[in-house]
Amino acid sequence: MRNKFDEQLELLKTNMIQMGALCESAIANATKALIQGDLELAKKAIAADEEIDQKEREIESLCLKLLLQQQPVARDLRQISSALKMITDMERIGDQAADISEITMLANIKAADDTSHIADMAEATIKMVTDSIDAYVRQDLELARAVINYDDVVDDLFNQIKSEMIKLISDDSGNGEFAIDLMMIAKYFERIGDHATNIAEWVEFSITGRHINGEGK
Repeated sequence: MRNKFDEQLELLKTNMIQMGALCESAIANATKALIQGDLELAKKAIAADEEIDQKEREIESLCLKLLLQQQPVARDLRQISSALKMITDMERIGDQAADISEITMLANIKAADDTSHIADMAEATIKMVTDSIDAYVRQDLELARAVINYDDVVDDLFNQIKSEMIKLISDDSGNGEFAIDLMMIAKYFERIGDHATNIAEWVEFSITGRHINGEGK
């Protein structure tokens, strides 16, 4: 019975990696669509949201099976309950990548110079998502805490973009619509960073039994 349980725990980890990869791909496609003005990539990022939703349902079902099969020991229980929390944040990451692409499809944002810091934000959030899932699979507390600290990088980039957009509008009020669209996109990336931080905090809980819930940030 335990062997079967361990096999399904491994399957859970595999599914978490797959869902994380879908999130990473959605963010990457949304970013390329924005910078390159590629509407087909934007559509891919939007379509990926449905795949992420489906993967969330599959993982939820697997977690419930694991909980019902036998009484998990404390560490197993923490891993399963953490996965259930993490997939909620991953689902929201998929939503936000789709939101970014929807703005891209409606707006006229193509200037690479104006989106360079957005690209930096995207790269930082992809790193956070990747590392948070890796930390869960490897049960790596140090990596989880590094993700939590790395959110400061995303926040600093957001503040930099905000300052640049304020200056852009003050220099020429005609830039208002463009600046607002870009600010909304930056805000979605900032939220993705927050969700990756939440994931890392649940990884810490799965290892230590303590959920910091943003303490010390």
